[in-house]
Amino acid sequence: MGQDVRSPRGPRCIALVGPFQSGKTTLLEAILARTGAIPRAGSVDAGTSVGDATPEARHHKMTVGLTAATTSFMGDSYTFLDCPGSVEFAHDMRAALPAVDAAVVVCEADEKKLPQLQIILRELEELKIPRFLFLNKIDRANKRIRETLATLQPASRVPLVLRQIPIWKDELIEGFVDLALERAFIYREHKASEVIALAGGDRDREKEARFSMLEKLADHDDALMEQLLEDIQPPRDAVFDDLARELREGLICPVLLGAAARENGVLRLMKALRHEAPGVAETAKRLGAPESKDALGYVFKTLHSQHGGKLSLTRLLAGHLDDGATLQSSSGGAGRISGILAVNGAYDTKRAAAEAGDTVALAKLDPVKTGDMVSSGKTQPAALVTAEPTSAVLAISVAATDRKDDVKLGQALTRLHEEDPSLMVVQNAKTHDTVLWGQGEMHLRVASERLRDRFGVKVTSQPPAIGYQETIRKPITQRGRHKKQSGGHGQFGDVVLDIKPLPRGDGFKFAEKVVGGAVPRNYIPAVEEGVVDGLTRGPLGFPVTDVQVTLTDGSYHSVDSSDLAFRTAARVGLNEGLPQCQPVLLEPIHVVEIVCPTDATAKINAILSARRGQILGFDTRDGWSGWDCVRAMMPEAEIGELIVELRSATAGAGSFTRTFDHMAEVTGRAADQIIAAHQHAA
Repeated sequence: MGQDVRSPRGPRCIALVGPFQSGKTTLLEAILARTGAIPRAGSVDAGTSVGDATPEARHHKMTVGLTAATTSFMGDSYTFLDCPGSVEFAHDMRAALPAVDAAVVVCEADEKKLPQLQIILRELEELKIPRFLFLNKIDRANKRIRETLATLQPASRVPLVLRQIPIWKDELIEGFVDLALERAFIYREHKASEVIALAGGDRDREKEARFSMLEKLADHDDALMEQLLEDIQPPRDAVFDDLARELREGLICPVLLGAAARENGVLRLMKALRHEAPGVAETAKRLGAPESKDALGYVFKTLHSQHGGKLSLTRLLAGHLDDGATLQSSSGGAGRISGILAVNGAYDTKRAAAEAGDTVALAKLDPVKTGDMVSSGKTQPAALVTAEPTSAVLAISVAATDRKDDVKLGQALTRLHEEDPSLMVVQNAKTHDTVLWGQGEMHLRVASERLRDRFGVKVTSQPPAIGYQETIRKPITQRGRHKKQSGGHGQFGDVVLDIKPLPRGDGFKFAEKVVGGAVPRNYIPAVEEGVVDGLTRGPLGFPVTDVQVTLTDGSYHSVDSSDLAFRTAARVGLNEGLPQCQPVLLEPIHVVEIVCPTDATAKINAILSARRGQILGFDTRDGWSGWDCVRAMMPEAEIGELIVELRSATAGAGSFTRTFDHMAEVTGRAADQIIAAHQHAA
């Protein structure tokens, strides 16, 4: 293997991903401190970190949005993307991953977080992104490393290859042995590790662990396999080349040890990234980017700053980009760059240009959105990435506290959606409510805080209205008359309506069987409009459906009849007739499909049953070891905060999708409570 296998030159972009509270932001601080980008590492708890710098992140002490920070190490530039670990903010990670050269998966020896780890590793595997696993908080380890590796292995579909083993002293880990380098180190807090000589039991453990590592590498290298069979020690450079090649081809996931809070293991990680992670050319090839002299970039995040306007965080995959250049986007828009900014947690350092591999913020590219490819060429670039958000699972109805902020609220919600496409804004045409859909309780809470803090709009929120309707059980014939005389032309309309129920799901039908011109034909459309008016709110207080209304007879006045009179007469007929038709309440029923770790399936079934769910069955989740898929029918009213219970029962890993299926009758006490609550709210 030649030297070109390792140490690509040029700026690189690395994602820091991992389960919630695994220490990603702390690792970013440690990297920035050890590489001299900041004087010392900040703290998440103290609110002094480069990551988690927004008011919402500091208030909640968690990453609620992607942070990008750039540093240099041994002459190379590295941009790290600190991605949220919470599944509620995972879209930032999903949108950013196509841009990166490699990912560092930060995790700890915690079985409860295994499903979250599996979700993240699956995402990386499907995108074919090379990945290291950084086993964090090693200073708190209470298991042997092989036990920990055996616990974590089911989360990965490729072998987890141990690159280091710990050195133990009095049941505490005081250092590590680098199996590829064949060298031992003692940790020094906030300092570089100190090289020590290997002796005794540690030497024996190193030989055994190194042989195990080489065996896994040899599964994809026949020459190395022959050397091991013949008991020949392979050259160290060949081992490093194998590690680099198999990492980039997605055949292995190397495992490194460390304690980010103490800055232990950070320089080893940086050296592994430097020598083994691919460069931007391979990333562009992975995405299928065409060869071109034009600048080509991928926009992975949109931000709206309070004073600087719109910023598009972009990874430049090829070419050279000057400030002021005009860029074409894959979504069809074009815009002129109004500033190239360095990414370092904040976005306030201007640059004159950017080169292939750089990660920068491009100012005021208004037509460009997250997920776009942008090019300095004359033609629209092809879309190479699809970063669709997962289905929203929780909703709130929002309104501006001050009515004069209604327009401002609409603009702020549009910008929020631009920044985070996993937030959806829906206008409910029936209730005229603005409904904000998100990925969970914290996701919506942070969105409300951003509306207040960043966009200056205070909002009130409440659960969105449930789509209750009503129908009838009994047919009747009802006359509706509207007669009014007030001097001059009066108003006269008279209709006879047959009202009857339809099969569930048929909606509303209107017909007419008028004979002899009892109602002139030019008034019949007005009669239908009046019927529709009367169906908007039935006797129980809800829209009426699954009803057929037939106009059979009536009368008119040659002077006083009008469209308005007949429309009013039809509405009167409906309003008087429907209460006699045995109205009944209907509620929407959805098919809910839940994915969850197998050990939580029993809890999920209990949750569904408690929420009036009818379990249709469950099966193993296709292609996912240790996961199940549960299907059930559930009333919409019971789905509202289902995700909160679901996440609690699955350590944050479970999720669901839902699809409307049918409307079902609600009777008895449950119906009385719904009607009473609706009347009280009205």
